[in-house]
Amino acid sequence: MQSLSHLAKADVIEGAVKALAVLEAFSAERQRLNATQVAERAGITRAAARRHLLTLHALGYLDGEGGKGGSYWLGARVLRLAGNYLASARLPRVVQPVLNRLSAATGCACSVAVLDEDEVVIVARAGERLVGAGERLVGEQALPAPSSGALPFGTHLGARLPAFATSTGRVLLAQLPSAQLSAWLRGKALPRLTPHTICDKTQWKALVRAVAAQGYCEASQEHELGVQALAVPLREATGPVVAALNVVLPVHDVGAQRTVALAPQYLRALQRAADEVRQVL
Repeated sequence: MQSLSHLAKADVIEGAVKALAVLEAFSAERQRLNATQVAERAGITRAAARRHLLTLHALGYLDGEGGKGGSYWLGARVLRLAGNYLASARLPRVVQPVLNRLSAATGCACSVAVLDEDEVVIVARAGERLVGAGERLVGEQALPAPSSGALPFGTHLGARLPAFATSTGRVLLAQLPSAQLSAWLRGKALPRLTPHTICDKTQWKALVRAVAAQGYCEASQEHELGVQALAVPLREATGPVVAALNVVLPVHDVGAQRTVALAPQYLRALQRAADEVRQVL
C-alpha cells in the first residue's frame, strides 16, 4: 500500500486503511486466510482483523466459512471496483483499440501495464492465444507469426508482476530520476525467479540505464521460463510516461537470439502503436 506520510494525521481514516489492508492481504498465493493470518499480513491486531473480516463478509467483498477460526476469501463484489476502474479510466479505453490492432498484426499477445510500487499491473491486454503458423503484416513488412501456444501465466487483466524482472517494469523504472531509482532499489531483494533472472543490483541498474537510453526493453525468461517480451513506454501528448506497452514472444520461436536482433519490425510495430496512443492521450 502506498505511503500516507504526505497526509496530515487528521486527514487519514484509519478504518479505511485497515479495511483495504485486509483486502490486499489476499493473493494468488494466499487465497484463503483466517483472522490470525490476516492480522499478520495486514499488520493489525487479531481482534481488528476479525471485525474487518466480518464486516467485509457482510458487505459481500469476502466469502467465507465463518465461525471461530474460519477462513475467508475474496468475493465477487471485489470485481465491482475493478470493473468500475476499467469502465471509467481513460487509459484502458484509449489503448484497447490500438492493442487489438497490434495483436492482430503481429499474432502476439500484447498488454499495457502501469507501475504500482514494486509491481506492474496489467490494465489492458489483447490476444487470447498465440496464432498458428503463417504471417501477419505490420506496416509494409511481414512478420513470422509465433507458433501456437497459450498466453504466458499471469497476463490477465489486473495481474501484478514484479517490476524488476519484466520488460514493462523496467521501461517504467527507467523513467525515474537516478536518485529516485536508487531509493526505489534500496533495501530491496531481487529474487531469482528463473535461472535467467538478473539479481545483481549493479548489473540491474546498468541494464535499466541502457533501457532509458535506447527507449525500449527486452526481457528474456527472467520472470517466466519460455517467454520473452519487448516493451516501449507510452507517453501523454505533453511528454510524461504513463504506462508501458509490450509484445510477448515465446522463446521456442526465437531461439537464443534477441528479439530486436531477430525481428526489428516488432520494435517498429510497438513504436508505431505507442505513437498512435500518444496522439490521443
